[in-house]
Amino acid sequence: MKTIEDLGDLAGQRVLVRSDLNVPIKAEVIGDDGRIRASLPTLIKLAKAGAKVIVTAHLGRPKGEPNPAYTLAPVAKRLGELLRPEGITVHFAADVTGDAAQSAVQDLDEGEVLLLENVRYDPREESKDEAERAGLAEELAALADVFVSDGFGVVHRKQASVYDVARKLPHAAGGLVLAEVEVLKKLTEQPRGGGVGADSIQRPYVVVLGGAKVSDKLAVIDNLLAKADKLLIGGGMVFTFLKAQGHEVGKSLLEEDQLDVVRGYLKQAADKIVLPTDIVVAPEFSADAPAAVVAADAIPADQLGLDIGPDSGKAFAAEIAGAKTVFWNGPMGVFELAPFAGGTKAVAQALTEVSGLSVVGGGDSAAAVRQLGFADDAFGHISTGGGASLEYLEGKELPGLAVLEED
Repeated sequence: MKTIEDLGDLAGQRVLVRSDLNVPIKAEVIGDDGRIRASLPTLIKLAKAGAKVIVTAHLGRPKGEPNPAYTLAPVAKRLGELLRPEGITVHFAADVTGDAAQSAVQDLDEGEVLLLENVRYDPREESKDEAERAGLAEELAALADVFVSDGFGVVHRKQASVYDVARKLPHAAGGLVLAEVEVLKKLTEQPRGGGVGADSIQRPYVVVLGGAKVSDKLAVIDNLLAKADKLLIGGGMVFTFLKAQGHEVGKSLLEEDQLDVVRGYLKQAADKIVLPTDIVVAPEFSADAPAAVVAADAIPADQLGLDIGPDSGKAFAAEIAGAKTVFWNGPMGVFELAPFAGGTKAVAQALTEVSGLSVVGGGDSAAAVRQLGFADDAFGHISTGGGASLEYLEGKELPGLAVLEED
């Protein structure tokens, strides 16, 4: 993939940047600006080079039409606050490629940044019809001279602002995309023992998977089971594993249709898969519900599991402490509710103490570590792309990366 340096002198050039600014917003208040902060280095680099920087991004799922609940206006405001110390002014266009966007681009000065309104307001962005996507891509391309792809969280999508526009303009990968690929590429290579070289991924290699569903992680498990030394399972998906072992899981989340698949994993890699030995349960999904810790093989029929237990948190932390490489995707429990955040916090704390490479795989995991009070720099790498990270680790070709390799 070409880099920004390969694009040559960008002074005075209109540079369209696809960023991932999909942050949680409630009542116009941004709950976690991690993705906005992650976009800054590339935007600063381009602005300091004298480019006229035009940013396109999405927020939520507005279903192809303007919706005030999904406007990027609060993001533009926050972006302006973060770039002001760099002497960079941020403007906002109230549409995607219409009159407001075209006028704002014409008025943009060198070294300034313009954020276009939510690209998903246009139904062509996510259209399955290539001609429709190409139409929007033409309009986006008409606003710019070159394209920089820097939204790693969307590179697994064949969308107009991610894929099609890259085929219409000279293009390059931004620093964020390059950094993500460098880290995730290491995690898909066959790990080697210590002393091989500075760039080699070292064993022990521990993968921690949580989240709600086994079905969301099947391909990742398939691809990493042969590479990892240990696979720690938590979150809602653990109850399908426990049920596959013949245990009662009460009212816990369960994917009946995945039991045979999970039994296969347990048979194939019983020495690698580590399951919780205790579970935090409650009669209902509520922060006020009376919580209790029970053995993982003795969950009462009228209870549901909402977190791994304290003994399991310690056991998982011990496995992580002995690792040289750790990849974590998915919380261990319902971390948003204080009584069920202990397992996720134990895993996060353990990752901060890893002497080798620790990777937080985006999505809910990234949100969890920030909500629980951990700083981004406490970890080796926090991915900005949950779904994209998983698909990369599954070994899939990501359209938004593949197109950057085209001339």
